[in-house]
Amino acid sequence: MAMNKNTVLAWATTIMVIVGLGLIALGLFRYNEVAGWGFASVGIGFFAIAWVFNALKGRV
Repeated sequence: MAMNKNTVLAWATTIMVIVGLGLIALGLFRYNEVAGWGFASVGIGFFAIAWVFNALKGRV
């Protein structure tokens, strides 16, 4: 399987979405204090970066 730039960006996007979902789930279900807001906001940040990676596919 050849890994070109688009494939690497696709894998990075997928991994970042999974990590973002995990962080949001930690914020929702594990931490009920202020730390939960931090985990959820970092998870949303991971979604934003994954969106940029997805937008870069085909342009780099």
